[in-house]
Amino acid sequence: MSEKLNELLVEPATGLAYRVRPAQTGAGKAPCLLLLHGVGSNESSFVELARQMDVRLTVVLLRAPLILGPNRFAWFPVNFTAAGPVIDETQAERSRRLLVDFLDALPVTCDIDPGQIWIAGFSQGGIMSASVALTMPSAVAGFSILSGRILREMLPQAAPREQLARLQAFVSHGVHDQTLGIHFAHHSREVLEELGVQVEYREYGGGHILDAAMTGDFQHWLARRLRARAA
Repeated sequence: MSEKLNELLVEPATGLAYRVRPAQTGAGKAPCLLLLHGVGSNESSFVELARQMDVRLTVVLLRAPLILGPNRFAWFPVNFTAAGPVIDETQAERSRRLLVDFLDALPVTCDIDPGQIWIAGFSQGGIMSASVALTMPSAVAGFSILSGRILREMLPQAAPREQLARLQAFVSHGVHDQTLGIHFAHHSREVLEELGVQVEYREYGGGHILDAAMTGDFQHWLARRLRARAA
């Protein structure tokens, strides 16, 4: 399993690089978790979490397409101003479409169950998880925003409420987050509830960090979803 995570692969249609921790179950196609890193990081930041995830899952660690520097990548450029984050909408949309295409190829690429794909991410990765799930709910079973937010710029593209009702979401945030304030998490919860998405919400005492409490709650949330589907 560790050897697999050390291998960097490239999906031909999108050109996106990724690593895989295969499921350890025997029969049938495995459910899949796609993990998206934050701005300025890379897919390796999720290696330890991937090793800890439910053994029933195939876990895919995806690298963002925009190169910022050595081993530093992003889904889109962002400037943090006094008025709040200002994003490059064109690149954000380009990355969203790349992710949709990657998801479309994923059942064949990783031999997984197309009806049980979950997408989650930290910070900007969480933003992209929400953007994909809310615009293409048929592509995923659920999603998680870990210290991220929902882009207001994306909301006009959100799918109809009746399509979003099948989605399940996990939203978590640190109350002392100085990069993306806690008000972004409040906004995410409000938007998801208004759209009819089933959401579980958690707050923590920390800042802009993916800590053990947050990842533990996320793991438990996803494990419950897997058990429910298996039943």
